[in-house]
Amino acid sequence: MLQRRYGCRAMMLETVAAVPGMVGGLLLHCKSLRRFEQSGGWIKALLEEAENERMHLMTFMEVSNPRWYERALVFTVQGVFFNAYFLGYIISLKFAHRVVGYLEEEAIHSFTEFLKELDKGTIESMPAPAIAIDYWQLPADSTLHDVVMVVRADEAHHRDVNHFAADIHYQGRELRESPAPFGYH
Repeated sequence: MLQRRYGCRAMMLETVAAVPGMVGGLLLHCKSLRRFEQSGGWIKALLEEAENERMHLMTFMEVSNPRWYERALVFTVQGVFFNAYFLGYIISLKFAHRVVGYLEEEAIHSFTEFLKELDKGTIESMPAPAIAIDYWQLPADSTLHDVVMVVRADEAHHRDVNHFAADIHYQGRELRESPAPFGYH
């Protein structure tokens, strides 16, 4: 039961987390086209973040085996958050990136708690889903514990990237003026 609860919590976190990179990448892409300027790698970085978060969601859907109403909740939460974040990103990029940085901090905390429960044996560390082994190129005998470790590391990277992006805007600069950080997992 506890494993299912953490799996569902992770699934809901990832539903929200998969939106900002796509929204940011889309809006920066359109801005780049309108202004005929480079993005400094930020479009690619944000779209990679979105894809990475999507893989987190796909992985935790395998772990938690969501019921129909949980899938409906994913659809609803994603729809509401997409529209709110889209509007927020248009209004203030610095605020939008800072919010994502804080959401990622919450995800890190949640995955740390998940790891504590796995380490205590409260949650059985089942074999890692095949989708996770393929995506993160984990050893074939990897466990849920290994998956949560790599996901938490990804979330730390996303936190740092989004706080960095917010800091750039707080300094009155454009993202394209600072190269986007790449390279995780």
